[in-house]
Amino acid sequence: MTDTSEQDERRRRTEAYRQAGRRLSRHSAEGTVGGALAALAADAGEVFDLGTGVDIYGDGVVAEVEQRVAALLGFPDAAFFPTGTMAQQVALRCWAGRTGNATVALHPLAHPEVHERGALTAVSGLRTVHPTDAPRLPTAQEVQDFDEPFGTLMLELPLRDAGFVLPTWDELVAVVAAGRERDAVVHFDGARLWECTAHFGRSLAEIAGLADSVYVSFYKSLGGLSGAVLAGDSSLIAEARTWRHRYGGQVFQQFPAALSALVGIERELPRLASYVAHAKVVAEAIGEGLREGGVSWFRVNPEAPHTHQFQVWLPYGADVLNEASVRLAEETGVVLFSRWAEAVGGPV
Repeated sequence: MTDTSEQDERRRRTEAYRQAGRRLSRHSAEGTVGGALAALAADAGEVFDLGTGVDIYGDGVVAEVEQRVAALLGFPDAAFFPTGTMAQQVALRCWAGRTGNATVALHPLAHPEVHERGALTAVSGLRTVHPTDAPRLPTAQEVQDFDEPFGTLMLELPLRDAGFVLPTWDELVAVVAAGRERDAVVHFDGARLWECTAHFGRSLAEIAGLADSVYVSFYKSLGGLSGAVLAGDSSLIAEARTWRHRYGGQVFQQFPAALSALVGIERELPRLASYVAHAKVVAEAIGEGLREGGVSWFRVNPEAPHTHQFQVWLPYGADVLNEASVRLAEETGVVLFSRWAEAVGGPV
């Protein structure tokens, strides 16, 4: 497909989804610039004094976001980053220097391994190893028995490409303890940590408190414009701010992203538990519908979602399914699945 035809197809898809009267979920990427600006202008005054001066290199509303997230996660300090990729690069680089070991143990389906073009190695000189390749987080036994040393154990909560899956609370506690027994520090990729509290039955601070550092994102579950925060102890975050500048992340002004993050914390965060509960209802209904429709093979993964997101597997290519989704929207005004992707790692 040429660039022109791809753009035309995207415009067609976006228009069909915007016009749909019924949708399972909406994505901010399908909105308009004017709509996004109007929404932020309408909401921001409820979460921050708009008479305050704009931020300059991380003060003002950006510092407010850092303080709010540090308090929510139970850490002494936090640093705002323009992207989660940069935040984790910096965190893992800092830990490599402190442990004297540049090897990071993580899952082969973790975001840095699948979606960042080898940046951990190419940019930060880190090496990655995999205690397991099963479509779940590693167990304590797998970490204990892994046959080479590592300085950092990175756990993605939830593991997105395996189906947004989580361990049990006891399993998480055990694998963290196993990492520490290997003299490793523990870092949580918590891009979607916000929605994990219902599954674990623990607060954000209790979950984050298991780790030495945690990264969280604002534009996923909380619906922000962009941005991320890295939380940890004061010494780590001071060093992280230095590396953030070196990596090009010391941005002059970020108040739109910071304001949208505060809106998400105030508005979306309290709703996430209800979204998780509703996802279980939706997943069950989808499974029943596919069975009744006589689909030859399908998989709802996990069958009972651990968070408010889950996967639906069908025996067709992504292009075929995306076209079917657009036609459904155009012909019926209903959007069930807005974007299909080719498989990365299959369910078991």
